Amino acid sequence: MPIAQEFSPDVVLVSAGFDAAEGNPAPLGGYKVSAKCFGFLTCQLMSLAGGRLVLSLEGGHDLTAICDASEACVSALLDIQDPLSEEVLLQKPNANAVRSLQTVIQIQSQYWQSVKAYSGSVGLSYLAAERRDCEETDAVNALASLSVGVLSNKSLPDEPMEHDSDSM
Repeated sequence: MPIAQEFSPDVVLVSAGFDAAEGNPAPLGGYKVSAKCFGFLTCQLMSLAGGRLVLSLEGGHDLTAICDASEACVSALLDIQDPLSEEVLLQKPNANAVRSLQTVIQIQSQYWQSVKAYSGSVGLSYLAAERRDCEETDAVNALASLSVGVLSNKSLPDEPMEHDSDSM
């Protein structure tokens, strides 16, 4: 998402395959991504390109999984929310996913400035990462709201200086 936001597309095209959906056994899938999660991801993508998003069904091998995931995505497009549970949002990512994301950040940060900010939150749950982002934003806003006086080039009026009567 940071790269997509920095890129700022005019439209988002998604090849919506559901091989990762619950119901698709390994090696075809095996990732157990819930239909609600696909809906959540669709909502995330709708924040790009002014909501101009096209989903094109292209995969999946379990008919029930395809139907459930497709329904969740269409519901998200219609702004019908089925939020993820707090339990899901508090889950930490899989260790393999964290390693993959760290590699992506290392490589992509050479090209996309926005990616660098996420290197410290890769292993956090969604809610923990969101809280961290809010705390960082609050800190930046607090620093930005501090007023800093700037001295002008005008000379200050002469003030009598205290002189030590016992000067050398």
